[in-house]
Amino acid sequence: MSVKNNQDSYSTMPPETAKRFKYWQTRVIITTMIGYAMFYFVRKNLSIAMPAMQADLGITKAELGIFLTLHGLVYGVSKFANGFIGDRVNARYFMVTGLVLAAFCNIAFGFSSAVLMFGIVWIMNGWFQGMGFPPCARLLTHWIPPKELATKMSVWNTSHSIGAGLVVIITGYVVSLGWRWCFFVPSAIALAGAAFLWFTLRDTPSSVGLPEITSDNKNHKEEGDSKSLEFKQFVRKKVFLNPYIWIIAIANFFVYTVRYAVLDWGPTLLSEWKGVSIHHAGWMVAGFEISGIIGMLLAGWATDKFFGGRGARVAVICMALAAFFIFLFWQIDASPALMAGILMAAGFSIYGPQALVGIAVANLATKRAAATAIGFTGLFGYASTIVSGWGLGMIADNLGWNYAIGVLIILGITGTLVFALAWKAKADGYDD
Repeated sequence: MSVKNNQDSYSTMPPETAKRFKYWQTRVIITTMIGYAMFYFVRKNLSIAMPAMQADLGITKAELGIFLTLHGLVYGVSKFANGFIGDRVNARYFMVTGLVLAAFCNIAFGFSSAVLMFGIVWIMNGWFQGMGFPPCARLLTHWIPPKELATKMSVWNTSHSIGAGLVVIITGYVVSLGWRWCFFVPSAIALAGAAFLWFTLRDTPSSVGLPEITSDNKNHKEEGDSKSLEFKQFVRKKVFLNPYIWIIAIANFFVYTVRYAVLDWGPTLLSEWKGVSIHHAGWMVAGFEISGIIGMLLAGWATDKFFGGRGARVAVICMALAAFFIFLFWQIDASPALMAGILMAAGFSIYGPQALVGIAVANLATKRAAATAIGFTGLFGYASTIVSGWGLGMIADNLGWNYAIGVLIILGITGTLVFALAWKAKADGYDD
């Protein structure tokens, strides 16, 4: 039987083993969803705090944008570097360590008052945040067969929206106690989440006495020899010399620019440009995230059901819709309810590509180099903070939000065109 056929089915396992495998698969998916959502609690809490920090400390949008940009750039590099590590180490230890250190950075941020200290601590937080996704990528590609990855990883990807949505709601309330509580409260929740991960998460199937998804002897040898020169050559071929991974990675720059522009600047934009209270702005940004959950699930299901696992094709459609809804938000001066509805439609659209980028490159790189491939796309995704952070902050300071949103629409259209270049990409790289 071929490697791919073994990986696409549980049929080679005895019934009792298959039942136990599926139990652990579900447990790993749910546990890592909760754990990764906790990373967002100590990453996206800054957006609600920013208007109060401007008023209390006299910090400009451009300075806040620099925090966002430096954090994002360091996070992208960390996600890439830790992708190499994440493919080789115990995911449980790695993920818990990153979450604990990120929470401590947030506590330090909450006690700070100097702009320089804010920058240093938030950059450190960016590095530790990069320890969150690589272990998840390792686990998901070891526990989920390729033919199910788009659907099940889309379910997992809702952790982004769950974490980001919950933290803007929670901080939208606690900011009334002072902006520092936007860092103390999420940190406490994240530390509790780290304890939960420690006691519930495990590593790959073999760590709990279960067979790996493939029974091919060659692949078992490859797994055990991941530190060799051969592994580096494998990664070079599957990731760095794969033109479709490059195209999808570049497209990811535009996905994250649109997504983070709303997530980071949404509360400030809505309060300053649209006159929405910070409390209601938090709920509106949460609506953007909640609708993104539906968008991710539908995009993953459609990828497996109608597009044969070719996520780039679905991403083209979703990205075009995201640009369209941002255009509507830009042009229509409407009631808060209608604005919230348009933002939700944009969130529904942009989170499809956000989820599918990781799924597409994980399948193309195969489970053996999945964390590296996803880390590589993360370099481009978080480089977007140059535009979504500092860039939009500068434009808003000097020209106003009207121009900033216009730039965002152009970037959304460009991302659509880049995704279209990967239309012919295969569903996965297991046959190569």
